[in-house]
Amino acid sequence: MSETVVMFPGQGVQEAGMGRELFDEYPDLTAEADEILGYSVRRLCHDNPDGLLDDTLYTQPAVYVVNALEYRHWRGTAGEPDGALGHSLGEYNALEAAGALTFGTGLRLVQARAQLTGAVRGAMTVVLGLDEERIRHVLAANHHEDVEIVNFNTPTQLVLAGPPDSIGAAEVALDAAGAASVRRLAVSGPFHSSHMARAATEFAARFRHIGVEEPRFPVIANLTARPHRREEIMRSLAAHIDHPVRWADSIRWILERHPRATFEAMGKARILIRMLKRIRSELSLTAGSARG
Repeated sequence: MSETVVMFPGQGVQEAGMGRELFDEYPDLTAEADEILGYSVRRLCHDNPDGLLDDTLYTQPAVYVVNALEYRHWRGTAGEPDGALGHSLGEYNALEAAGALTFGTGLRLVQARAQLTGAVRGAMTVVLGLDEERIRHVLAANHHEDVEIVNFNTPTQLVLAGPPDSIGAAEVALDAAGAASVRRLAVSGPFHSSHMARAATEFAARFRHIGVEEPRFPVIANLTARPHRREEIMRSLAAHIDHPVRWADSIRWILERHPRATFEAMGKARILIRMLKRIRSELSLTAGSARG
Protein backbone atom coordinates (compact mmCIF):
# COMPACT_ATOMS: atom_id res chain seq x y z
CA MET A 1 0.00 0.00 0.00
CA SER A 2 1.50 3.35 -0.96
CA GLU A 3 -0.32 6.63 -1.27
CA THR A 4 -4.11 6.89 -1.44
CA VAL A 5 -6.41 5.05 0.95
CA VAL A 6 -10.21 5.21 0.66
CA MET A 7 -12.39 5.00 3.79
CA PHE A 8 -16.06 4.03 3.77
CA PRO A 9 -18.42 5.01 6.62
CA GLY A 10 -20.96 2.69 8.16
CA GLN A 11 -24.34 2.97 9.84
CA GLY A 12 -24.92 6.36 11.44
CA VAL A 13 -24.22 8.59 8.43
CA GLN A 14 -27.68 8.11 6.92
CA GLU A 15 -29.81 11.19 6.30
CA ALA A 16 -32.72 12.14 4.09
CA GLY A 17 -31.48 13.34 0.72
CA MET A 18 -28.26 11.32 0.70
CA GLY A 19 -27.13 10.22 -2.73
CA ARG A 20 -29.52 12.67 -4.37
CA GLU A 21 -27.09 13.57 -7.17
CA LEU A 22 -25.85 10.01 -7.72
CA PHE A 23 -28.89 7.92 -8.62
CA ASP A 24 -29.32 9.56 -12.03
CA GLU A 25 -25.58 9.26 -12.67
CA TYR A 26 -25.68 5.48 -12.14
CA PRO A 27 -29.13 4.29 -13.29
CA ASP A 28 -28.08 0.68 -13.93
CA LEU A 29 -26.73 0.15 -10.41
CA THR A 30 -29.76 1.93 -8.96
CA ALA A 31 -32.07 -0.40 -10.88
CA GLU A 32 -30.05 -3.44 -9.75
CA ALA A 33 -30.34 -2.31 -6.14
CA ASP A 34 -34.10 -1.83 -6.48
CA GLU A 35 -34.48 -5.33 -7.90
CA ILE A 36 -32.44 -6.93 -5.10
CA LEU A 37 -34.09 -4.97 -2.28
CA GLY A 38 -37.65 -5.03 -3.60
CA TYR A 39 -38.17 -1.29 -3.15
CA SER A 40 -36.90 2.01 -4.52
CA VAL A 41 -33.62 2.92 -2.86
CA ARG A 42 -33.87 6.37 -4.46
CA ARG A 43 -37.22 7.04 -2.78
CA LEU A 44 -35.94 5.67 0.53
CA CYS A 45 -32.93 7.99 0.50
CA HIS A 46 -34.73 11.03 -0.92
CA ASP A 47 -37.94 10.96 1.09
CA ASN A 48 -37.14 8.80 4.14
CA PRO A 49 -40.77 7.57 4.28
CA ASP A 50 -41.95 6.86 7.83
CA GLY A 51 -38.40 7.43 9.08
CA LEU A 52 -37.25 4.11 7.60
CA LEU A 53 -33.68 5.34 7.14
CA ASP A 54 -33.22 4.92 10.89
CA ASP A 55 -34.42 1.31 10.80
CA THR A 56 -31.45 -1.07 10.53
CA LEU A 57 -33.27 -3.16 7.92
CA TYR A 58 -33.22 -0.15 5.59
CA THR A 59 -30.24 1.81 6.89
CA GLN A 60 -27.56 -0.72 6.04
CA PRO A 61 -28.60 -1.37 2.40
CA ALA A 62 -29.10 2.37 1.80
CA VAL A 63 -25.68 3.31 3.15
CA TYR A 64 -24.03 0.51 1.16
CA VAL A 65 -25.64 1.63 -2.10
CA VAL A 66 -24.81 5.32 -1.62
CA ASN A 67 -21.24 4.48 -0.59
CA ALA A 68 -20.82 2.41 -3.76
CA LEU A 69 -22.15 5.17 -6.01
CA GLU A 70 -20.06 7.80 -4.22
CA TYR A 71 -16.94 5.69 -4.76
CA ARG A 72 -17.60 5.35 -8.49
CA HIS A 73 -18.07 9.11 -8.75
CA TRP A 74 -14.80 9.73 -6.90
CA ARG A 75 -12.90 7.09 -8.88
CA GLY A 76 -13.99 8.70 -12.14
CA THR A 77 -11.56 11.56 -11.53
CA ALA A 78 -9.11 10.17 -8.96
CA GLY A 79 -8.57 6.68 -10.33
CA GLU A 80 -8.22 3.50 -8.30
CA PRO A 81 -6.78 3.84 -4.78
CA ASP A 82 -3.85 1.94 -3.31
CA GLY A 83 -5.86 0.56 -0.41
CA ALA A 84 -9.19 0.76 1.39
CA LEU A 85 -10.99 0.11 4.63
CA GLY A 86 -14.53 0.56 5.85
CA HIS A 87 -15.97 1.14 9.29
CA SER A 88 -18.27 -1.78 10.21
CA LEU A 89 -20.83 -1.92 7.36
CA GLY A 90 -18.42 0.13 5.23
CA GLU A 91 -16.10 -2.88 5.05
CA TYR A 92 -18.44 -4.43 2.48
CA ASN A 93 -17.97 -1.33 0.32
CA ALA A 94 -14.19 -1.53 0.66
CA LEU A 95 -14.27 -5.15 -0.53
CA GLU A 96 -16.63 -4.27 -3.39
CA ALA A 97 -14.39 -1.39 -4.43
CA ALA A 98 -11.41 -3.78 -4.55
CA GLY A 99 -13.33 -6.25 -6.70
CA ALA A 100 -13.51 -8.99 -4.06
CA LEU A 101 -17.31 -8.75 -4.13
CA THR A 102 -19.61 -7.68 -6.94
CA PHE A 103 -22.01 -4.82 -6.23
CA GLY A 104 -24.96 -7.21 -6.19
CA THR A 105 -23.31 -9.82 -3.99
CA GLY A 106 -22.24 -7.16 -1.52
CA LEU A 107 -25.77 -5.76 -1.36
CA ARG A 108 -27.30 -9.20 -0.78
CA LEU A 109 -24.83 -9.82 2.05
CA VAL A 110 -25.60 -6.44 3.58
CA GLN A 111 -29.35 -7.03 3.32
CA ALA A 112 -29.03 -10.37 5.10
CA ARG A 113 -26.71 -8.87 7.71
CA ALA A 114 -29.29 -6.16 8.41
CA GLN A 115 -32.08 -8.71 8.78
CA LEU A 116 -30.10 -10.94 11.14
CA THR A 117 -28.61 -8.22 13.32
CA GLY A 118 -31.80 -6.15 13.30
CA ALA A 119 -33.61 -8.95 15.07
CA VAL A 120 -31.39 -8.62 18.16
CA ARG A 121 -32.51 -5.93 20.60
CA GLY A 122 -30.00 -3.86 22.53
CA ALA A 123 -28.34 -0.48 22.84
CA MET A 124 -25.01 1.25 22.21
CA THR A 125 -23.31 4.29 23.67
CA VAL A 126 -20.17 6.21 22.72
CA VAL A 127 -17.72 7.20 25.46
CA LEU A 128 -15.22 10.05 25.03
CA GLY A 129 -12.28 10.90 27.24
CA LEU A 130 -11.62 7.52 28.86
CA ASP A 131 -9.23 4.88 27.51
CA GLU A 132 -9.86 1.16 27.23
CA GLU A 133 -8.20 0.26 30.52
CA ARG A 134 -10.23 2.79 32.49
CA ILE A 135 -13.52 1.77 30.88
CA ARG A 136 -12.89 -1.91 31.55
CA HIS A 137 -12.08 -1.09 35.19
CA VAL A 138 -15.34 0.86 35.61
CA LEU A 139 -17.42 -1.88 33.98
CA ALA A 140 -15.84 -4.59 36.14
CA ALA A 141 -16.15 -2.56 39.35
CA ASN A 142 -19.87 -2.09 38.69
CA HIS A 143 -20.45 -5.70 37.59
CA HIS A 144 -21.56 -4.80 34.06
CA GLU A 145 -20.43 -8.12 32.58
CA ASP A 146 -23.00 -7.93 29.77
CA VAL A 147 -21.67 -4.58 28.48
CA GLU A 148 -18.81 -4.83 26.00
CA ILE A 149 -16.45 -2.48 24.16
CA VAL A 150 -17.34 -3.00 20.51
CA ASN A 151 -15.80 -0.08 18.58
CA PHE A 152 -12.21 0.97 19.21
CA ASN A 153 -12.48 4.15 17.16
CA THR A 154 -9.61 6.13 18.72
CA PRO A 155 -7.66 5.62 21.97
CA THR A 156 -10.24 7.71 23.83
CA GLN A 157 -13.37 7.24 21.70
CA LEU A 158 -14.89 3.85 22.34
CA VAL A 159 -18.37 2.44 21.80
CA LEU A 160 -20.12 0.04 24.17
CA ALA A 161 -22.97 -2.36 23.47
CA GLY A 162 -25.30 -4.48 25.57
CA PRO A 163 -28.87 -4.77 26.88
CA PRO A 164 -30.58 -1.34 27.19
CA ASP A 165 -30.88 -1.40 30.99
CA SER A 166 -27.28 -2.45 31.41
CA ILE A 167 -26.09 0.25 29.02
CA GLY A 168 -28.07 2.84 30.98
CA ALA A 169 -26.44 1.80 34.25
CA ALA A 170 -22.99 1.75 32.64
CA GLU A 171 -23.54 5.26 31.27
CA VAL A 172 -24.17 6.54 34.79
CA ALA A 173 -21.03 4.82 36.11
CA LEU A 174 -18.82 6.09 33.27
CA ASP A 175 -20.11 9.63 33.63
CA ALA A 176 -19.27 9.50 37.34
CA ALA A 177 -15.81 8.15 36.45
CA GLY A 178 -14.99 11.34 34.54
CA ALA A 179 -15.86 10.62 30.93
CA ALA A 180 -15.86 13.79 28.83
CA SER A 181 -19.04 12.62 27.13
CA VAL A 182 -21.32 9.59 27.25
CA ARG A 183 -23.88 9.61 24.44
CA ARG A 184 -26.48 7.01 23.50
CA LEU A 185 -26.45 6.08 19.81
CA ALA A 186 -29.63 5.99 17.73
CA VAL A 187 -29.48 2.25 17.07
CA SER A 188 -31.66 -0.60 18.31
CA GLY A 189 -29.10 -3.42 18.53
CA PRO A 190 -25.87 -4.34 20.37
CA PHE A 191 -23.78 -4.52 17.20
CA HIS A 192 -20.38 -6.24 17.17
CA SER A 193 -20.92 -7.76 20.61
CA SER A 194 -21.24 -11.37 21.78
CA HIS A 195 -25.00 -10.74 21.93
CA MET A 196 -24.87 -11.09 18.12
CA ALA A 197 -23.41 -14.63 18.25
CA ARG A 198 -26.50 -16.31 16.81
CA ALA A 199 -26.70 -13.77 13.97
CA ALA A 200 -23.01 -14.39 13.17
CA THR A 201 -23.54 -18.16 13.11
CA GLU A 202 -26.58 -17.90 10.83
CA PHE A 203 -24.78 -15.50 8.48
CA ALA A 204 -21.80 -17.86 8.22
CA ALA A 205 -24.01 -20.86 7.49
CA ARG A 206 -26.09 -19.05 4.90
CA PHE A 207 -23.17 -17.68 2.89
CA ARG A 208 -20.39 -20.25 3.40
CA HIS A 209 -20.34 -21.05 -0.33
CA ILE A 210 -20.24 -17.46 -1.62
CA GLY A 211 -17.37 -16.97 -4.02
CA VAL A 212 -15.03 -14.01 -3.66
CA GLU A 213 -12.20 -12.72 -5.83
CA GLU A 214 -8.70 -11.67 -4.89
CA PRO A 215 -8.84 -7.95 -3.96
CA ARG A 216 -7.07 -5.75 -6.53
CA PHE A 217 -5.59 -3.71 -3.68
CA PRO A 218 -5.27 -4.28 0.08
CA VAL A 219 -8.44 -4.00 2.17
CA ILE A 220 -7.86 -3.81 5.92
CA ALA A 221 -10.17 -6.08 7.93
CA ASN A 222 -12.01 -4.65 10.94
CA LEU A 223 -11.65 -8.02 12.67
CA THR A 224 -7.85 -8.32 12.52
CA ALA A 225 -6.59 -4.84 11.57
CA ARG A 226 -4.62 -6.58 8.83
CA PRO A 227 -5.22 -6.98 5.08
CA HIS A 228 -7.94 -9.42 4.08
CA ARG A 229 -6.85 -12.71 2.53
CA ARG A 230 -9.20 -13.95 -0.16
CA GLU A 231 -9.73 -17.37 1.42
CA GLU A 232 -10.65 -15.79 4.76
CA ILE A 233 -12.96 -12.97 3.62
CA MET A 234 -16.34 -14.62 4.22
CA ARG A 235 -15.21 -16.14 7.50
CA SER A 236 -13.95 -12.74 8.62
CA LEU A 237 -17.19 -10.95 7.67
CA ALA A 238 -19.24 -13.49 9.61
CA ALA A 239 -16.98 -13.34 12.68
CA HIS A 240 -17.01 -9.57 12.64
CA ILE A 241 -20.76 -9.54 13.32
CA ASP A 242 -20.10 -10.50 16.95
CA HIS A 243 -16.57 -9.10 17.32
CA PRO A 244 -15.36 -5.49 17.76
CA VAL A 245 -14.45 -2.91 15.14
CA ARG A 246 -10.67 -2.44 15.49
CA TRP A 247 -10.64 0.89 13.67
CA ALA A 248 -7.80 2.62 15.50
CA ASP A 249 -5.55 -0.44 15.06
CA SER A 250 -6.44 -0.59 11.36
CA ILE A 251 -5.48 3.05 10.81
CA ARG A 252 -2.29 2.57 12.85
CA TRP A 253 -1.32 -0.44 10.72
CA ILE A 254 -1.47 1.73 7.61
CA LEU A 255 0.24 4.78 9.11
CA GLU A 256 3.12 2.78 10.57
CA ARG A 257 3.90 1.44 7.10
CA HIS A 258 2.83 4.43 5.02
CA PRO A 259 3.10 7.55 7.19
CA ARG A 260 2.51 9.87 4.22
CA ALA A 261 -0.60 8.11 2.96
CA THR A 262 -3.48 10.32 1.85
CA PHE A 263 -6.91 9.28 3.12
CA GLU A 264 -10.14 9.97 1.24
CA ALA A 265 -13.48 9.48 3.02
CA MET A 266 -16.54 8.66 0.95
CA GLY A 267 -19.72 10.60 1.65
CA LYS A 268 -20.35 13.93 3.29
CA ALA A 269 -20.01 12.84 6.92
CA ARG A 270 -16.59 13.81 8.30
CA ILE A 271 -16.54 11.47 11.30
CA LEU A 272 -13.87 9.20 9.78
CA ILE A 273 -11.62 12.18 9.03
CA ARG A 274 -11.98 13.42 12.62
CA MET A 275 -11.09 9.99 13.99
CA LEU A 276 -8.11 9.80 11.62
CA LYS A 277 -6.79 13.13 12.91
CA ARG A 278 -7.14 11.93 16.50
CA ILE A 279 -5.29 8.66 15.81
CA ARG A 280 -2.53 10.49 13.94
CA SER A 281 -2.17 12.89 16.84
CA GLU A 282 -1.92 9.99 19.30
CA LEU A 283 0.77 8.32 17.17
CA SER A 284 2.76 11.57 17.06
CA LEU A 285 2.56 11.92 20.84
CA THR A 286 3.67 8.31 21.31
CA ALA A 287 6.58 8.77 18.93
CA GLY A 288 7.58 11.98 20.70
CA SER A 289 7.52 10.26 24.10
CA ALA A 290 9.66 7.41 22.76
CA ARG A 291 12.26 9.86 21.44
CA GLY A 292 12.21 11.73 24.75
